[in-house]
Amino acid sequence: MRNYTREDIWNMVEAEDVEFIRLQFTDIYGVMKNMAVTVSQLEKVLDNNCMFDGSSMEGFLREGESDMYLYPDLNTFEIFPWRPQHGKVARLICDVRRPDGTPYSGDPRYVLKKVIRQAEEMGYTLNAGPECEFFLFHTDEDGTPTTLTHEQGGYFDVGPLDLGENARRDMVLTLEEMGFEIESSYHEIAPAQHEIDFRYGEALETADNIMTFKMVVKTIAKRHGLHATFMPKPKSETNGSGMHMNLSLSKHGKNIFQSSEDFNGLSKEAYYFMGGLMEHIKAITCITNPTVNSYKRFVPGYEAPVYISWSAKTKEPLIRIPSVRGEGTRLELRSPDPSANPYLTLAVLLGAGLDGIRRKILPPDSVDTDVWKMAPKQREELKLEALPESLQAAAEELEKDEYIQGILGEELAQKLIDARKKEYRQYCMQVTDWEIANYLHKI
Repeated sequence: MRNYTREDIWNMVEAEDVEFIRLQFTDIYGVMKNMAVTVSQLEKVLDNNCMFDGSSMEGFLREGESDMYLYPDLNTFEIFPWRPQHGKVARLICDVRRPDGTPYSGDPRYVLKKVIRQAEEMGYTLNAGPECEFFLFHTDEDGTPTTLTHEQGGYFDVGPLDLGENARRDMVLTLEEMGFEIESSYHEIAPAQHEIDFRYGEALETADNIMTFKMVVKTIAKRHGLHATFMPKPKSETNGSGMHMNLSLSKHGKNIFQSSEDFNGLSKEAYYFMGGLMEHIKAITCITNPTVNSYKRFVPGYEAPVYISWSAKTKEPLIRIPSVRGEGTRLELRSPDPSANPYLTLAVLLGAGLDGIRRKILPPDSVDTDVWKMAPKQREELKLEALPESLQAAAEELEKDEYIQGILGEELAQKLIDARKKEYRQYCMQVTDWEIANYLHKI
């Protein structure tokens, strides 16, 4: 575990010939932002005196608020391996604070930190491991991204079928150089679709790592003349990209989700945590699936979950219990996609799970057959509900769930609800190629 001091930062900057430092933070929509300074400003950076105009960032601050300060987390110091060897570029991930030094309530990193503190007060630490999928597409002659690819690779294919193999290898090597422990990388089901999995970590570390991961993947893809996209469903006829989240709680360093006495190998806390997730999942979906495009992925037959169920036996439910037991026992939530803000995602998942533990919410019985293959009457008899079918529906569910709003904070929750509804309205006003193809010649 890193525990860098100011002196450590100075020593690394001097020893590695660092000339530029990027101060990174994430906006409410999960987009990385940054301010670059030269090493001459390092003292100012370490004194938390770097200011930016928050009012210029959409959805970040209310009118009349402006000055915000970046407080770097020293343990996130990292040198970019792809930059020049002389005059290197490093980064620090920052928290956003007000002029008086108090945390800005709309900072996604702060929202996650709040819930982590609540878990700590209950004696728990959340460990999270994401499974990040993405597509690698060609760009046109102007460098603009397309959805074109020459490859027809499938699940676990190798070169020459997997034309992204070289780019993916360079991504893995770069990530490892930046301290990631990469567990696996491979071609996914759809042509041009890939997955790289890194080792789980505590919640804040994992959220930071997801943001870094996406930056590295996009950067290395560009160096190979490709465009990496984390868009959930870029092509209608193929599988979409998910970001399955593997979750477990530890107490005194031990995974408390495990139990040798239970048929499924799960403890009471694991069931309660799962019960909390399932009770709040409709509202959570507005956070874990935050774009109009996210809901194109929730289609039966394309491996993404559609109904709210869990199982230790089947592959397709909303929550899957992987076969590994003991310290590896975990819940795998399969609905999140990589367009989600990782800080807000982990905040609401942890918060919902803690609510389940506090209130001892038990999940419904497991469903050990593929739900989407069932007849509607059978799903009705089992009282199986579906995830929200659109961004509008998800925003309405968040609007109804006061507990999840409380995790986000009233102001941030309302901003997100308003933004999602606005995006959906704008989407509904668009005339698509499908409509032209199906209606223009008929009507």
